[in-house]
Amino acid sequence: MKPGTHGTDLAELAEYLINTGPKKTQATSRRVRVVHNHAVIADTTRALHVWEHVAYPQYYIPREDIRNCMMQNKQEIRTGKGVVGATTVQLAVPSPDGRGEVCTDRVIRFADDEHLGVLAGMVRFEFGSMDQWLEEDSPIYVHPKDPFKRVDILPSQRPVEIKVLGKVVARSSSSMHLIETGLPTRYYLPLTSVDQSVLRKSSLVTKCPYKGEAEYYHVMVDGQEMQDLVWYYRFPTQESAAVAGLVCFYNEKVDVVLDGELQPKPKSPFS
Repeated sequence: MKPGTHGTDLAELAEYLINTGPKKTQATSRRVRVVHNHAVIADTTRALHVWEHVAYPQYYIPREDIRNCMMQNKQEIRTGKGVVGATTVQLAVPSPDGRGEVCTDRVIRFADDEHLGVLAGMVRFEFGSMDQWLEEDSPIYVHPKDPFKRVDILPSQRPVEIKVLGKVVARSSSSMHLIETGLPTRYYLPLTSVDQSVLRKSSLVTKCPYKGEAEYYHVMVDGQEMQDLVWYYRFPTQESAAVAGLVCFYNEKVDVVLDGELQPKPKSPFS
């Protein structure tokens, strides 16, 4: 489990950060808001991107920009020199309409100590434990978007074939190539380019901060079912609107023939 993954031991994470430091940090001018129990509990233009691991950042919020909630210290975490560098926190959020209070202990508060550098005086709300996060006026999901990552979607008229177990299951004279930093190029095809007899609806739904909520199909070929082999976005994020309704096969598990050339299978198992 990466440091900072949802559900991680917060005391261990805090100890790691105050003694080792994050992988990197980056200030942002975006307005960031956190909503919990129908109340805005943080509203700031001074949020900090903090990479607790190399994959993606989290948002840390200055203590002064937190409101409409109460924080009670739970466990002190000390630096190697014995100084309290952070505490885990019990967060209580009263409902604005008086319907009751909601509490969570998925919060870290860092000491106002200059030796902590940019972490001093910051608060970490666990992303998945809050009801909603917004950048400016747009909701964000799963985790904050990496400001050093981009998604390009390019139309292409190079013909594409998809083979599963040696059988052609999709063929299209054009496609959309989704190029996402650090990931394999994905080829999005019209649904009508796929042999409809091989598709079986899956119940799986996943979310991506850059593309939105994905639904899936299984693929049945020669009596063998390849589970969750195809995904699509009904209502993608604005930046990925060009792939709405198109379908994509896992390059890792199928043969992709692009403009007559068999493409190498990528190593990454992620979309």
